[in-house]
Amino acid sequence: MEEEIKSLINVGFLTIISVSYCYCLPPRIKSGVLRLLSIFPVCVLLVVLPLFFSFSIFTSTTAFFLSAIANSRLILFSFDQGPLFPLPSNLFRFTCFTCFPIQRQQNPKSQDHLSTYVFPVKIAIFVVLLYVHNDIQNLPPTFLLCLHPLYVYLLLEILLTLLRILMTIILGCDLEPHFHEPYLATSLQDFWGRRWNLIVSASLRAIVYTPVRRVCQRVMSSDYAMLIGVFATFVTSGVAHEVVFFYITRAMPTGEVALFFLLHGVCTVAEVAAKRTAFVRRWPVRPVVSWMFTIAFVNVTAGWLFFPQLIRNNLGERCSNEISLLIDFFRSKLFYFPQ
Repeated sequence: MEEEIKSLINVGFLTIISVSYCYCLPPRIKSGVLRLLSIFPVCVLLVVLPLFFSFSIFTSTTAFFLSAIANSRLILFSFDQGPLFPLPSNLFRFTCFTCFPIQRQQNPKSQDHLSTYVFPVKIAIFVVLLYVHNDIQNLPPTFLLCLHPLYVYLLLEILLTLLRILMTIILGCDLEPHFHEPYLATSLQDFWGRRWNLIVSASLRAIVYTPVRRVCQRVMSSDYAMLIGVFATFVTSGVAHEVVFFYITRAMPTGEVALFFLLHGVCTVAEVAAKRTAFVRRWPVRPVVSWMFTIAFVNVTAGWLFFPQLIRNNLGERCSNEISLLIDFFRSKLFYFPQ
């Protein structure tokens, strides 16, 4: 446990030094390839930092916050884009917007009051799922098919919402929500583009989709360029998730996660193309039917390709044991009374 705490301190120190460098020097360099080259060593370091840990909870957090979020924002910053442009007023704000999955809200007045009222209900459901999760071996497979996606969604929503509330108080500005009720999605395009993990979606849209579409438009029609941009975004997301899963499990990639996103990319492209046909425009699918098909497809494919690698490596049990070790460690340090 002491080694993990030392690694946490070292990673924190290296991150602060690296981000401070990015705040001070690169802005003096003209935006473009030269600024990207000046930031590139930091990007490499942020990819390596999750390997400092052996605990899954630390590895997954640093992989998401540093290797994914921070790297994508520094790349966008190299070209005067993203949440870091214009340059935040001080180093602390620059660090927060670099390392945390937060983004200034574009329309602060347009608050979603429904999400505010539903959030306590989500916490209550998550508590029930934690209790049920202890008897997961005794649950029927059909129930597990829905349990794993719901569990992961609620865990991410609750943690990221609490982080957003905390950072809103600290920074004094309205921040974008991370999710927009993904369980209400009526299509794959709606699910991935407008409801699921919106902060990451915005980064992928800026780093992958927009440049790929712009390049493809030079040699083909706008519609085909858009479809290739969508597919390229899913391919990139699949590769990134394979890397994150390697960080967490330390097992050789199986390709299942990449195949999950590849499949969803193909189906999303087919869905977008079908919506543009005269037949679908004339005979649109009822929203309740498309909602059922969308939720069923996401759950079935996630159970088939996304979760098996995590289940095989006992990620849930490992995280529970790690949290117990952390609690015992800090309890022994805080409430230790020498004889």
